[in-house]
Amino acid sequence: MRSFLVIGLGRFGSAVARELAALGQEVLALDEDEENVQHIADDVTQAICGDAQEESVLRSVGARNFDCCVVAVGTDMEASILVTVMLKEMGAKYIVAKAQSRVHARVLERVGADRVVLPETEMGQRLAQRLVRTNVVDYIGVSDDFSILEIHPPKSWVGRTLGQLGVRARYLINVLAIRHGAGGKVDVTPQADQIIGADDLLIIIGTNENVDKLVELQ
Repeated sequence: MRSFLVIGLGRFGSAVARELAALGQEVLALDEDEENVQHIADDVTQAICGDAQEESVLRSVGARNFDCCVVAVGTDMEASILVTVMLKEMGAKYIVAKAQSRVHARVLERVGADRVVLPETEMGQRLAQRLVRTNVVDYIGVSDDFSILEIHPPKSWVGRTLGQLGVRARYLINVLAIRHGAGGKVDVTPQADQIIGADDLLIIIGTNENVDKLVELQ
């Protein structure tokens, strides 16, 4: 079990905090709005009302001791940057910060955020991928060059093994996992003799170019 400090309990922060808690993690949620704190108190390990822009508040909750600090402050760019700077100076182990724009994201990266997320942009990309590529179940842009996709297998792959297909050598992509049917068992280390079924979902990673070529096989 890992420990998380989630700062800011708007829609994004609350969703992150609740999901982390549901996954069995230790979660301390922090927000200056008492109503937000009350709404989430029963769903996380601990919920505290306080202004994260006050260094004394971050120190009092032991921010530097958490495995990960999530800066999910709403639309106040200055506040999110300030909180990120203070966490970095305190020695926080890993900082994930929510950005409102690409410029905001660049600033957060420069002041010490280990990872920056643009929720609306990422969700927009995922929706667009699913609308255009009907065989794509989910999409994550890892970087400008690499993507992770969850896809239905090409029809020509069904009934054959990963070894027979020579996926890595022929298509230059890696199959990270195989989900046997929607909501079914997931093989996180698929072997070369793994036979691909028609109802399987493949979680793959590769360059955008190679992933595009594979998706076109559908």
